[in-house]
Amino acid sequence: MQNFIKILPLFILFYSCSSGDIHFNKANSQFKNDLDESWIVINYWADWCPPCLKEMPELVNFAQSNPDIEVFAYNFDRLEPEYLDPLILRFGVDIPSITSHPREVWGIESPAILPATYFIKPGGEVVLSLLTPQTEASLQEHLDSLQGDS
Repeated sequence: MQNFIKILPLFILFYSCSSGDIHFNKANSQFKNDLDESWIVINYWADWCPPCLKEMPELVNFAQSNPDIEVFAYNFDRLEPEYLDPLILRFGVDIPSITSHPREVWGIESPAILPATYFIKPGGEVVLSLLTPQTEASLQEHLDSLQGDS
């Protein structure tokens, strides 16, 4: 028991200092396990993709209308913060931007076309891939349908 008490502070220190496996632009990292109870929507976008830029306000509105859903943006070009930050501001990417490749976290490969949006159900399974531009209404319809199937 005394050994356990001696080791416990080290475990707590290690756990509190460890980095999550999902990294964000300008935010703390998070553990994938912390999201296991949530629906997640991942959107690949790029500044050279006009449909992506048209779609971004729709994603932001969808996220604001669904605060219980995790909606993340992922820049297709994997830009460094000094290049990504101005684009996020310029194009109103008002949803959290992940910098961890979705392949490393959820097994989502880079799509061949943009925009691309993926729905992940609680537990981490990708259940829908959309490779066309979406609106707030279409995203809501897909989410409602998926949640009805669960």
